Amino acid sequence: MRYLSELDGVSGAEGPVRAWIRERVEAKPPPGSWRMETDALGNLLVRVGEEKPGPRLMVAAHMDEVGLMVTSVEDDGLLHFRPVGGIDPRILPAQVVRIGERRVPGVVGGKPIHLQQPEERKKAYRLEELYLDIGARSRNEAEAVVSLGDRVVFERPFEVFGEGRVMGKALDDRAGCLMLLELLREEWPGPFLAAFTVQEEVGLRGAQVAAYRLEPDAALVLETTSCADLPDVDPARQTTRLGQGPAVTFRDRTSIADPEMVRILVREAEAARIPWQWKQGVAGGNDAGAIQTQRGGARVASLSLPCRYLHQPGGVLSLDDYQHALELARRALRAWARELPNGGDGR
Repeated sequence: MRYLSELDGVSGAEGPVRAWIRERVEAKPPPGSWRMETDALGNLLVRVGEEKPGPRLMVAAHMDEVGLMVTSVEDDGLLHFRPVGGIDPRILPAQVVRIGERRVPGVVGGKPIHLQQPEERKKAYRLEELYLDIGARSRNEAEAVVSLGDRVVFERPFEVFGEGRVMGKALDDRAGCLMLLELLREEWPGPFLAAFTVQEEVGLRGAQVAAYRLEPDAALVLETTSCADLPDVDPARQTTRLGQGPAVTFRDRTSIADPEMVRILVREAEAARIPWQWKQGVAGGNDAGAIQTQRGGARVASLSLPCRYLHQPGGVLSLDDYQHALELARRALRAWARELPNGGDGR
């Protein structure tokens, strides 16, 4: 998880993450027949046991992370930017970043508080009031090391802290990618279609292409989800709670989970005494929304790790939640392979 967290992979520039995962798959291939490919958009697809009978089960996790993109350069060498994915501008001032393939160091700057007018101090910075400072003194100096369109990542080392908790950037969804890698190393009774997707954070684009290509009957999305189990948040609005097990989604803003898949998922959790929780409310979305509507359609379910401070440089996960999610995914996938019909049969 440390390696995956610290890799750069803002939406549309997931190459380092894809290369790392590809190396791991090749170093320890899936059992039986398999083949791996990268599609035109950049999804890494691994097809295992396609000749086996049973429903075509797709498991997806996205490689990309939220970040920034350089959009213009000022004469004084400062850079303007726009967010890539959903980022709260209030978290940006003073963040240390790396820019482009050269990983040029920089910091997000803005007018300091001691120079602000009283009314300005009452408001959060607008994106237009922030800039990237890379130490350049002129446009020429800046353009010698960065280019328009360069992706910008947060500079944040991965840390293990507290009792079985980890902190780092891009845990959404590198934790899901790690789970999918572990699942790929196991023997499956039917077709197992792994999709490490791209551009989830900017509109589920990779999953749309991957699902069209793989033609699954059913799909499991491995994700992280918001966790707001904080003292000043009403329990009814906390969405999920850290350390209480993976979250099962019945609906979010992009998809409605298949009732039969959810029933089996919950049954397997209860039978094995695996802690789990419902994702409360209807919020967010993930690759399931794109997978569900491709070609003839597919059943979908999501299993998510609660993550505090989602889409911020220092997300926090529970390693217990991770292990419980991995075990529940194993059991549910085997049960779905036995019990779900092929295609739309059995409705």
